[in-house]
Amino acid sequence: MSLLADFLVLAGSLLLLLALVPLGYMRRRLPPGANRMAWMFLSGLILLFFAGYLGYAVLAWNRAEHWADLVVPAVFFFGAVFVLVVCWLSAKTADDVMRLCHLEHEIITDPLMGIYNRRHLDRCLRQEATKSRRYGLPLSAMLIDVDHFKKVNDTYGHAVGDRVLQALAQTIKGSVRDFDLVFRYGGEELVVLLPYTEGQGAMVLAERLCHWLADRCLVGRDEQLGCPDLRVTISIGVATFVPTQEEEGQLMARADAALYQAKQAGRNRVVYAAPPAAVPPRAAQTEADATD
Repeated sequence: MSLLADFLVLAGSLLLLLALVPLGYMRRRLPPGANRMAWMFLSGLILLFFAGYLGYAVLAWNRAEHWADLVVPAVFFFGAVFVLVVCWLSAKTADDVMRLCHLEHEIITDPLMGIYNRRHLDRCLRQEATKSRRYGLPLSAMLIDVDHFKKVNDTYGHAVGDRVLQALAQTIKGSVRDFDLVFRYGGEELVVLLPYTEGQGAMVLAERLCHWLADRCLVGRDEQLGCPDLRVTISIGVATFVPTQEEEGQLMARADAALYQAKQAGRNRVVYAAPPAAVPPRAAQTEADATD
């Protein structure tokens, strides 16, 4: 009887030590922060339980004489089984969630520029337009194009062109607010969605970006690739959403038309898209008209 009781306590202690394995795995994968501290706290609790198991084993070693004396060792053993299963399942679930988050990030991110892609733009544009209609919040969009980008590719090669696009995307991303959204629209075109931003605020940001990039060396000299210090200019079309008169697709169409005007006017400039023409409301039919 005492042999069985001692075995249950020792087996429970070993199972508790095994429970530390998945916890250690998760601690190593998580960055410093609250989540990592929570897993460390759980590891400390398990070590405390382990110390309690060993303390009980020392006090009750070889003293079990009746079946009733197996209750506490059995509770200890199955409690350790429970802790081990919960820790393994928690670690596996957390690992699966991290994999899904990484996969989702890859799906919505452009691999070259490191910003959101066109697929995610469509989704975010619908969401922001819905919020604008429902709550009356302003929403603006900037459509940005690199001037004469084909000349960069033809002169220095696509490797240099890729570096220009990467530097441009990260520069624009670092120049907007945290809740502004930057997307690759296609080719060398980028879109910046500006929630809570009226047309005047969007124009101020666009003008600042346009002038700043024109005066800035975007890609440094690279003897290996055979390119000097590179500066590029951009053209920007800006449009503000009018929820009572248009759909979100029309917002992008007006921004695209404004971008075309900026290119036609000589590039390296910003053009604001005129709001859509107001559609007069349909006259309500009176009862007299219906009678007639």
